[in-house]
Amino acid sequence: MVEEMRPDLRMRPALSALLSIPVAAALLVGTAPPASAATSVDDTAFGLHVPRISTGVVPTVPYGTVRLWDSGVTWGQVEQRRGKYWWVGLDRAVGAANAQGAEIMYVLGSTPTWAASNKRQGTYPNRGAASSPARLKDWRRWVRAVVQWHGNSIDSYQIWNEANLDTFWQGSPARMARLTLEAKRIIRNLDPTAKVVAASSTVRLTSSFDRFFPAYLKQLRKRGWPVDVFAIHTYGPSTSKPALRATYVVRARKALRAARAPARPLWDTEVNYGIKGPGPRYPDKDIGGRKAAAYVAQTYLDSIRLRVARTYWYSWSRKTDLLGITMTAGTPGATAYQSVFDWTVGAQVTCRTGRPNSCVIRRDGARTEVAWTSSGPTRRYIVPAYATRSCDAMGGCRAVQPGSTVRVGRMPLWFGAAAPV
Repeated sequence: MVEEMRPDLRMRPALSALLSIPVAAALLVGTAPPASAATSVDDTAFGLHVPRISTGVVPTVPYGTVRLWDSGVTWGQVEQRRGKYWWVGLDRAVGAANAQGAEIMYVLGSTPTWAASNKRQGTYPNRGAASSPARLKDWRRWVRAVVQWHGNSIDSYQIWNEANLDTFWQGSPARMARLTLEAKRIIRNLDPTAKVVAASSTVRLTSSFDRFFPAYLKQLRKRGWPVDVFAIHTYGPSTSKPALRATYVVRARKALRAARAPARPLWDTEVNYGIKGPGPRYPDKDIGGRKAAAYVAQTYLDSIRLRVARTYWYSWSRKTDLLGITMTAGTPGATAYQSVFDWTVGAQVTCRTGRPNSCVIRRDGARTEVAWTSSGPTRRYIVPAYATRSCDAMGGCRAVQPGSTVRVGRMPLWFGAAAPV
């Protein structure tokens, strides 16, 4: 079906800043974050995938940005025939995100069957989806159509999903860089304020990451770095913990440094735990209760600590075999997400990596702290002089004595003068 007229959708929210964690040169992606530096945290640091957003699903937790992927709105699902667009699903998804006040990142890939250079490459969400487009002019026309149709609402455009995996891309790194450049030219011309996000790469499969990511960066460098943001996905093996995710961030930064990448934000555009693989040694693993809460809380705190400017949890959806941690209303993961959001958004946060890790949070003249361990046994922590309450990410609070010693483990603990609001 082709829409005859564009719906009247709300303009995208005004951006308070280009980055969600803006600290100027400290965001050089090729350098490790300082041991301690102030970070301004806004709500776009907390992103979600909401697969059924177009059907009216509204998360019960606040979020600043949504990534439109697995939402029935890929290139092949919108442009089902060359030059004929079925905008209804994307219109509904964009309208819902606008109504919820969330910034929108839209993934421009995958290739429609009719545009594929090889229809046997890839099956999701259609045959040929992992193939390079046979004609660059089809890609150009598609990018132009999306920006013209929804440019007032879409804040950032990601070129492709998990381009280091054959499931999603079987073209070359050079071809992906060419698609990136072509998209950047069109987007910058039609909407200079929109951000161009590099194709994402998963980090956990070392061989595929090493095969694609450095080569893609090399090709981007040859084309003048036509991106505003670099992107990774930090899923680990099904048995992994947030501590391993942190090493993935370090690995990505090392690759960016080796490529002499310029100052650009780094976004984690998909993350969860307990997901099957790699290989038969790692069956899918359900993670619930306090462990799920600790994993979610650590993930978003680690992103602040490691200067990952945005983190998109995959996903706000009911339990499936794919996802180890389910995040929906009332789940431990959602509770922990809400806690870290409340602790940090709108504040200046200064984090230190150690045993335990800690973050000092300053907001409206008040000071609080959060502490947690990444691995190993619990660690001693001295209660700050101003703190009389301690709360974990599940919302359990107790009185504490300033200057006393407590034990801190993998469940992050907040310390302040009163229970957090």
